[in-house]
Amino acid sequence: MYEYEGEDVFVIDSHLHLWDASEENIVHEGGEQFIQCFYDYHTAFTPEERQWSLEEYRKYGADRMMNDLFGSAAVDMGIFQPTYLTDFYDDGFNTAEQNAELAEEYPERFVLNGAFDPRDGEEGLAYLEELNETYDLQGVKLYTAEWRGDSKGWRLDSEESFRFLEKCADLGIRNVHPHKGPTIRPLNRDAFDVADVDDAATSFPELNFVVEHVGLPRLDDFCWIAAQEPNVYGGLAVAAPMAVHRPRKFGEIMGELLFWLGEDRLLFGSDYALWNPDWLVDVVMNAELTEEQRDEYGVELDLETKKKIMGENAARLYDIDIEAKREQFRSDDVTEEFGLADHYAGDTAAGPADD
Repeated sequence: MYEYEGEDVFVIDSHLHLWDASEENIVHEGGEQFIQCFYDYHTAFTPEERQWSLEEYRKYGADRMMNDLFGSAAVDMGIFQPTYLTDFYDDGFNTAEQNAELAEEYPERFVLNGAFDPRDGEEGLAYLEELNETYDLQGVKLYTAEWRGDSKGWRLDSEESFRFLEKCADLGIRNVHPHKGPTIRPLNRDAFDVADVDDAATSFPELNFVVEHVGLPRLDDFCWIAAQEPNVYGGLAVAAPMAVHRPRKFGEIMGELLFWLGEDRLLFGSDYALWNPDWLVDVVMNAELTEEQRDEYGVELDLETKKKIMGENAARLYDIDIEAKREQFRSDDVTEEFGLADHYAGDTAAGPADD
């Protein structure tokens, strides 16, 4: 477990990918534009000495991912969030089935989310049922700006989407993770707009909507929606790396989120491999609000708040018993592989947040 100021912090990285953007997998110029845009984000918000080359960034593989996540004990568990992009990549960019290969090898360490696209109609509903039957899903990742033939996106509040959200509710898939963040070339900015979360969250109070990237650059819109919808959460992927080169901006973002949503509805995510948790966890854990920000927002980014954000909130949403996991991790395969026994041997541990 990650240790901060003498206390253990259970870290669940809620936004992971195992992608393939190799040149041989690209079937559309959008695939090359997409990975180049990803790489620009990577280099812009990664310390220079921790930046990858573009070639290793295209397809890094399971071994590197395991080392980056668990080798330094920065992360205890992770949640896979698939992004298919099958119009751009022959075998898909990052599908549930591809992620499942690693998740099934280390089921104690990973949560596997599925996906749906309402443009797939009846076939898509059947696929969602198949994914759930195979992997017992607790969540789905939604990419509303994905291109599909002549279509360049879809809305979460559409009649077609509501059929799939109803299916999620029927199947017990409670956690819905729509990407609502910065535009990635060549996708359309408007298709990532956060406004469609409003009606969806109101219409399905039994579901949790974890809005990935907290709506950036539409933070105000997201906060106003989330303030009135108690089942809307914020995923901090993309926001978290702001703490590297824009610490004051990161403090502003966190101040707004803590003011409007509170500390119980925010989830840490590295967006791996956009950024590595083995350094990003350190950056976030050491981030502070300025005195001016604390006065303005009336909130604190203290250790107890960070414990919730870094793992306890995700544990609550995904029914993860942190105490039981800590006990299990004292001798699981990952601990043995990376020599982590000492990290799980202490007597103090962060407990799961209350339901």
